[in-house]
Amino acid sequence: MPKAEGGSHCEDNMPNSDDRQLVSPLSLTEQVQATRSGQLSLQDLINQTLTRLEAVNPLVRAMLPDPRQRERLSAEAAALMERWPSTDDRPPLYGAMVAVKDIFNVDRMPTRAGSAVPPESFSGREADVVARLRDAGALILGKAVTTEFAFFASGATANPHNRDHTPGGSSSGSAAAIAAGIAPLALGSQTVGSVIRPASFCGVVGFKPSYDRIPTGGTLYYSPSVDTIGYFVSSVADAVLVASSVLLGWREGEDAEAASPRIGIPTGAFLDQAGPEMHNAIEQATAKLTDAGIAVESTPTLHDIEDINTRHRHMTTYEFTETHRERYARYGAMFRPESARLYEQGLQISTADAEAGRAGRIALRQRLHERMDRAGIDAWLAPSAVGPAPQGFNGTGEPAMNLPWTHAGMPVINLPFGDQEGLPLGLSLAGRFGHDETLLAHAAMLESALAG
Repeated sequence: MPKAEGGSHCEDNMPNSDDRQLVSPLSLTEQVQATRSGQLSLQDLINQTLTRLEAVNPLVRAMLPDPRQRERLSAEAAALMERWPSTDDRPPLYGAMVAVKDIFNVDRMPTRAGSAVPPESFSGREADVVARLRDAGALILGKAVTTEFAFFASGATANPHNRDHTPGGSSSGSAAAIAAGIAPLALGSQTVGSVIRPASFCGVVGFKPSYDRIPTGGTLYYSPSVDTIGYFVSSVADAVLVASSVLLGWREGEDAEAASPRIGIPTGAFLDQAGPEMHNAIEQATAKLTDAGIAVESTPTLHDIEDINTRHRHMTTYEFTETHRERYARYGAMFRPESARLYEQGLQISTADAEAGRAGRIALRQRLHERMDRAGIDAWLAPSAVGPAPQGFNGTGEPAMNLPWTHAGMPVINLPFGDQEGLPLGLSLAGRFGHDETLLAHAAMLESALAG
């Protein structure tokens, strides 16, 4: 992995040898090739996975306790083998171990949403995305830690690259589980930057599809107008493998038709929010892409990012309060202070401000598409975070670099690129709304070019 220039050496921020041993991402593609072909039995896979989890999870705290885990997984594996005994017709994710962010309902597992609120408050039918993964042959490893209600109140998870630093949030455990080699696939969700930012901080691939490309039924909402289900893997190839199973209306062949993309760097007020490490990373990435024959050009846009940020914040906070109104009336004393403050803030936001935010989503999407048309570009390349993962656990990092893509509902993927004193950096590739297949094809090209 290339190292981004800039910054001074600081011994206090360097990972120790134990942290370096925690980083061991798994290849989903290789795992399912082995299980589909029968080279690796599901029981051996369970034993390997739980051995890794038992060794690593006490240090990174990515996964929630599950006393019946081995028994449950063995029963699920037996059902899979009975359903698909022949290696000739096993589904694409046969045996894939999935960590599920604890805002998605999973049958026979409580949903706690990172909260002290009784789990009965979140009960309901199994999430649609979990059902889709099961139909594709996946095994549910367990629940991954989330910040409370997918907001900012941190969970217990540490960054596998340096356990003194946050893994990001709100999909904290999901990103850390991939980086630490606990699971090869993890579900997350994004309301501002809760997939892309932790993917950047943990040095893994995170994919947030276009809004509504993955069905959200059975999920605890934060802001239904923008909440988008995404996932974490270790490579773009793995992201493509999953996409064909979980995205609504996957269009075979669209990815194959993607030509070498023209990339736009969204310069101006939006990019100015990023720190020097990310500006250095963008410069280095531009040089690598240009050397690989991929056109990159500065494309001023998002000059009104402060207004976009405000509209998004008003809308999501208003909807958070609407989502939790009955829950807060009954269990408000159990909300963590950060969540309680957000709820109270939502009471002060007018319906008109929330509606302005909803209308702004489509307007921003159209404006970004028009800007792409005028500039002749196919995708945007931008920092996935303002910098590397902050030290400490009082927050999960600033999501400013993720907000416009989420507000517009456009698909975006994090590509790991470089590090700052051992802490990963990531770059976002954002594409046109609804053209997730093309974005993933472009991401594969950039992944190869950035690797040199």
